[in-house]
Amino acid sequence: MSFLHDPAVRWAVPLPLLAAAGAVVWLFFRRTWRELDEEAYAIRRALHEAGAVDRRPLAALALGVVVLTLQEYFGAGRFYAEAIRPALQRASGAHPGGVIDLGTWDSLYAQLWWGTVRVGGYLAPLAVWRLLFPRDRILDFGLRLAGFRAHAWIYALCLAVVMPLLLAARAQPDFGAYYPFYREAGRSWLDLGAWEAIYVAQFLGLEIFFRGFWIRATRSFGAGAVFSMVVPYTMIHYGKPYFEAMGAVIAGLVLGSLAARTRSIWAGFLVHATVAVLMDCLVLAKRGALPVRLVPGGERRFELHAWAAIFWAVWLASLAVLVLAAWRRREALAGGGPAG
Repeated sequence: MSFLHDPAVRWAVPLPLLAAAGAVVWLFFRRTWRELDEEAYAIRRALHEAGAVDRRPLAALALGVVVLTLQEYFGAGRFYAEAIRPALQRASGAHPGGVIDLGTWDSLYAQLWWGTVRVGGYLAPLAVWRLLFPRDRILDFGLRLAGFRAHAWIYALCLAVVMPLLLAARAQPDFGAYYPFYREAGRSWLDLGAWEAIYVAQFLGLEIFFRGFWIRATRSFGAGAVFSMVVPYTMIHYGKPYFEAMGAVIAGLVLGSLAARTRSIWAGFLVHATVAVLMDCLVLAKRGALPVRLVPGGERRFELHAWAAIFWAVWLASLAVLVLAAWRRREALAGGGPAG
C-alpha cells in the first residue's frame, strides 16, 4: 500500500473512514448521548429554578488547559535536558557510585520524568477539586469498579476490532520509527519492563483525566461533555503518526461514550494500556529488536520465541469474552430475564 506514503493522497485517506466509523459510533451510542442530554437538562433546570450557576465546567476547563500547557512545556525532553539532567549530574558527582547512573539510565530517566509530569498533571485536578467542591465525591469521577463485569464485553469488542489494525499500523514507516518512545526499550527486559510500567501509569492518569474527571465535571453539557473532551484528547496526539492522530478522534469518542455509559474508566484503561504495550512489542518484534538480555550488559539471557502466540492469544481471549456475553444474553432472553 505504497500510495499511503504519498502526501497528496495520505491526508484524505482517513476522512471517509472517520465518516463511516462515526456513523457506526452514532448508532451504538445515540441512546447514551440522549440520556446524557436528558440528565444535563435536568441539572440545568434545577440550577435555573434555584437561581444558581454550575461553576464546575468553568473550573474543569480552566484546570484542563493549565494542566495540558504545563505538561507540554515542562514534561518534554527539552526541559529534562535543560533542568533535570544537570541536577542529576550534580547529585551523581556529589555521590559517585550512588544510585544515579546517567551513563546507563539517562534515557530512562528522561522517560520517567515525562511519565511523572503526565501522571501528576492528570491527577492534580482531583486534589484541587476537593478544595473547590468539597461535597463532590472523587469516586464519582469514573473510579468505581461497580458494573465492570457487566460491560466487559464492550471493551472486549474494542480489543477484537483494534488488535488486527495494529498489524496494519506497524507496517507503516512512521509507526515503526515512532514506537516505542523509549529508544532503549529493546536493550534488556529490565529496560522494556521499566518503560512499559511508566507508559501504563500515564495511561491510567490519562483515562482518569479525560474520561473520568473531564466528562463528569462537565456533565451539564450533556453529550457535549464527551465531544468537548475529544478535542484536547486528539490534540495531545499531535506529533504522533498522522493516522494515529486521526484515529484518536474515534478512539476518544468511543472510550468517552463508554465511560459515560458505564460511569467507569477501568476497562477503558485496560484496553488503552493493552493496545499501547502490544504496539510497542509488535514494532520491536518487526525490527527483530525484542530484548534478549535480562539487564543492560548482563550475561543472563532470555529470548521470547512465542511473541506471536501471545498476541493472538489476547485477541482470541477478547473474542471468547464476546461469545460468552452473547451466550449469556441468549440464555437470559430465553429465560425471560434481563438481557444485561
